Amino acid sequence: MNPTPSSALVPGQRILVSAAAAGIGRAIAETLHRHGARVHACDVDEDACTAFRAANPDISIALCDVADADQAAAWVDDGLNHLGGLDGLVNNAGIGGPTGPIEELDPADWRRTIDVDLNGMFYVTRRAVPALRASRDGSVVNLSSLAGKFGFAGRTPYAAAKWAVVGFTKSLARELGDAGVRVNAIQPGNVEGPRIDRVIAAKAELRGEAPEALRARINETISLGRFVTAQDIADTALFLLSPLARNVSGQIVAVDGDTQMLL
Repeated sequence: MNPTPSSALVPGQRILVSAAAAGIGRAIAETLHRHGARVHACDVDEDACTAFRAANPDISIALCDVADADQAAAWVDDGLNHLGGLDGLVNNAGIGGPTGPIEELDPADWRRTIDVDLNGMFYVTRRAVPALRASRDGSVVNLSSLAGKFGFAGRTPYAAAKWAVVGFTKSLARELGDAGVRVNAIQPGNVEGPRIDRVIAAKAELRGEAPEALRARINETISLGRFVTAQDIADTALFLLSPLARNVSGQIVAVDGDTQMLL
């Protein structure tokens, strides 16, 4: 299959996107739709789903907590019925988890972070793989993080999950290559928006400094001296899901302005 001149994607490419009602997921779902994909999305936030549906009537979205294996499977099955098959999967669902010294973390917060950021990816992917194999030209994009590349003091649950996503991605690329299914991961840097604002505020409080001062120090660790945007991540996902990346698999792609470390 070859992309049309107006789009990187094959017209009608069928793609699932998790956690798509806001932030990075919404940017990905809307970008794929603009480029001719048929998208079936989900999110755990009912109000956000309602708002997304109103803004994007041509993109189907369902309420789903991917950390629940039954809900994840039902969402994938619903997507397959709606789309009539599957060519791509974007595992975007994730939470930031708690911030603090490991000895002070609540085990329940640890479990919830792993459940959403890692186990949810497993539940969705295992259900989607037979349809992706049948496509013979499938693509999976997993969302990791720079916390899956560098150590991240005070954010051990999140970092542990995002490092695991790298192993999951590399292993799946080997496992599914014989079916022509490509598997890659994106490691976003600091993405502008309310989520990073909350993370910086929590980290600053832990360190006893002003959020503005911490943000300035973070920028100093980035060669380009700026945070990235959700659209930057969406554009990378678009490329990885398209025939333009037909020989790109098993890769961990950092979209981070060349960040040197995490504070």
